[in-house]
Amino acid sequence: MAVGLKNRLKVNQLIIFVSGLVLLTASALVFLLILKNVYGKYDISEIIPTKKNLYIFESPTNFKVGLLYSKYTENMLPQGSTWLSDNISTWKTFFGNLKISYEVISDQTIELGKHKQFNIIVLPGTKSLSDKEINQIKKYVEEGGSIFSTSGTASYSNDGKWRGWDFFSEVYGLKFTTEIKPDEHSKIHTLRGGLPLTAGIPTGFPLKIATWDRPVSCEVLDPRTIQVSFWYNFRKEAGLVIEEIEKSAGIVYGTYGKGRFVWYGFELNSVLGEQEDYVNFEKLFKNSINWLIHAPTSLVKDWPSRYRAAAIIVPTLTTQVWNVKNVINIARNERIPLTFLVEPNIAEENKTLLQEMRNYGDVGNIIDIGYLESVDDTVNKLFNYNSQFVRFKNGKTLVEKIPTVKVKGAVPMYGLYDENSLQALVHSDYEFVFTDSLTDRSVPKTIIRGEKKIVSFTKTARDDYEVIRDYGLKDKNFQLYTYKEDVDRLLFEGGVYILKVHTDYQCRPEYASVIQDLIRYMKSQNIWITSASEIKDWWLSKTNLELSTEARSSRRMAIEISNPGKVDVENVDVQINLNKPVKNIQISSEIFGTKIPKYEINPRTNSLHLKLKKMEAGETVSYFIDYDNVTL
Repeated sequence: MAVGLKNRLKVNQLIIFVSGLVLLTASALVFLLILKNVYGKYDISEIIPTKKNLYIFESPTNFKVGLLYSKYTENMLPQGSTWLSDNISTWKTFFGNLKISYEVISDQTIELGKHKQFNIIVLPGTKSLSDKEINQIKKYVEEGGSIFSTSGTASYSNDGKWRGWDFFSEVYGLKFTTEIKPDEHSKIHTLRGGLPLTAGIPTGFPLKIATWDRPVSCEVLDPRTIQVSFWYNFRKEAGLVIEEIEKSAGIVYGTYGKGRFVWYGFELNSVLGEQEDYVNFEKLFKNSINWLIHAPTSLVKDWPSRYRAAAIIVPTLTTQVWNVKNVINIARNERIPLTFLVEPNIAEENKTLLQEMRNYGDVGNIIDIGYLESVDDTVNKLFNYNSQFVRFKNGKTLVEKIPTVKVKGAVPMYGLYDENSLQALVHSDYEFVFTDSLTDRSVPKTIIRGEKKIVSFTKTARDDYEVIRDYGLKDKNFQLYTYKEDVDRLLFEGGVYILKVHTDYQCRPEYASVIQDLIRYMKSQNIWITSASEIKDWWLSKTNLELSTEARSSRRMAIEISNPGKVDVENVDVQINLNKPVKNIQISSEIFGTKIPKYEINPRTNSLHLKLKKMEAGETVSYFIDYDNVTL
């Protein structure tokens, strides 16, 4: 009896042990599956709770910054100058706003090699560095550190002697071109679109930079360095456009060894403007930090997935109106739509021509709403709201009396508008407006007044009045070359090229072939040539899209894409700036049945492009992006 009980106890203990082992194994498997679902790819060594592994999953805001207060630089300043301390205070403010931990460090901290604990070293206006500091900084970046610098880094020695631009050429891959003299109070600094540093900022946005600190202009020499901006102002300055752009870099980012750098050719204190300027500069600053700490950013590309930029051809009827047929024939042969502009009285006198024009694109009104010499004109004034409303409304009504003709857009006769104009336009049911008033971007701008929207297109290129009439270019080769310069600039920015051609100049029989040559050139460059209303429709739907990205681990990212709008959006290109080299990319979704989009990876910029054929109205999709990191 006792023996039987003893045997049963042995059997029960075995069952309990085996059951416990099974439960433990099952629990471990469930735990690993949960980790797999949350963090994607991982090795067992990565989930052991070591200090290193816990650091991997820290928020990017927990990265630490060393902010150099260089006494060597301060010693070069006039006695009593607060320039450096004011500069440092501005950096502190930016870091505080982003909740980034920082510590002010000295020249000796770097000279003694005590700076390696920091993820980023900031060199704010640090013109003077010792040889020891330079060697330590180079070694720090080569081994994987990041530096964020402004102005003429290390151009002087610690005792104030001129050293030159060797640090620029070796570390940044730049060639110094010029210091910008304070002849003007400020200078426009144009940002490119579609880059990790400019995510969320309108393409072609012009920062307004004070010149009192003599900002620096450079040229990129090394392919490891990418130009983000340029000082060249095509509206005011002469020269070969692309050459001047390349020689006037003001912001760059790139790699040096295993590490990274971001360089601004101006100080943070030099940024001027209004609220929108500061909001966009803060985005630039935050994106710069994200790139330096390998944190991802994302954006919806400005144009449908296959295109690099956009273009609108705008034939404008003045005198010799029948010359517009020369452009219509070209558009028919090239299978592109146009956007015509005409004064209402000219339209009424040429009804048959207007009916033909509407078959090849949009029709817009030219309306006299008063004269301003420039946006800064304080002497002249545009008409009041009532006068402008009557003119916009009556002009639209008059032209639309022509059978089958519908007026979609307008342009002020002298190019400029004001708030009264916008109110009058939306209340007259116009869909878009061309203007010279906006110079804050090279892409359309959505303007909302009440429940109505209108899209504004600013002048982004020289028209035929400037090229033929003002420059006196009668040779078609010179005309084409000049137009191509602006096309190439807009390609560099990623904006929309607007070419206004008039019936008394470029539309004339002897010059019209230049338009066809230019169209073919733009097609070869993957530029979307279409009408203003097509771009308006795309822009309104594209800007509705919302993105959310999150780094789940060192080898997984989650992204959610939503379309809260009321219309579908087709051919969407979502650009995810991984900000680090990766391989073996896999895309999946935790929602069963979600269609996985095609994708492309750009190894030079480490950006992943998701190609979504359609985002339906009200649709939300989410994806996991898994990858292996590439060790440099």
